[in-house]
Amino acid sequence: MPGIDRRTARRRFERAAPTYGEAARLEAEVATRMLERLDYLRLAPRRILDAASGPPARALGKRYPGAQVIALDFALQMLKPRGLRWFRKTPLLVCADLERLPLAAGAIDFTWCNMALHWVSDPLPALREFARVLVPEGLLMFSTLGPDTLKELRAAAGASRVHSFTDMHDLGDMLVAAGFTAPVMDMEMLDIAYRDPAALLADLRASGQTSARTDRPRGLAGRRFAEALRAKLAPKATFEVVYGHAWKGRGREPDSKTVRVFKRMP
Repeated sequence: MPGIDRRTARRRFERAAPTYGEAARLEAEVATRMLERLDYLRLAPRRILDAASGPPARALGKRYPGAQVIALDFALQMLKPRGLRWFRKTPLLVCADLERLPLAAGAIDFTWCNMALHWVSDPLPALREFARVLVPEGLLMFSTLGPDTLKELRAAAGASRVHSFTDMHDLGDMLVAAGFTAPVMDMEMLDIAYRDPAALLADLRASGQTSARTDRPRGLAGRRFAEALRAKLAPKATFEVVYGHAWKGRGREPDSKTVRVFKRMP
């Protein structure tokens, strides 16, 4: 798959930091759905890594008020504290990449990663880092985007102008390769309607969700392209949301490499 230009992606999120909270409605909704999954898991973490957090997730502080949350993001401006009243312990803010976590091995009990893995060129190094910093039997829970995401925009603008996304079955295999056991994968399709195509494009810009593909067309597209895009683009966006969770193994080969996969029907 085409790689991600990290410098460009970081610059886009730095610029979008003031508007991200209002524009990132999808990320907020997915976080709520991830929290519902925690209701079925017994967990009492002492240290939580909020990986690629953007603004520290208030819901984690509310659910686990006694835990130390480490909020990590590769864009410094995205880490500006907001809503820290939900945290009994002030979050530690760390600016770093997912593929090179500046944390000791076995330092984290629970890693939470909401809608971020699609911003790395290859998820496997990040998953290996998550496994490294987790304690044995520590939990990883994440969400990301699947291949059918933004299919309307891809059809209207051209494939080279929209990111490609990893299939959930491949992510399940990567979890096993990274040292996790009993991975569970789930997906659902979410459609977001907009008043017009311009509003859709504005939301993507305001939340930093614009293309940073290494092979993207360079230079300004021009007014004619923009007008043609708005004319062809439907006022809605499809998002294939992929959820996963798994437990870090104890350093031995797991008894089974079976990945449980669930697909939600509309």
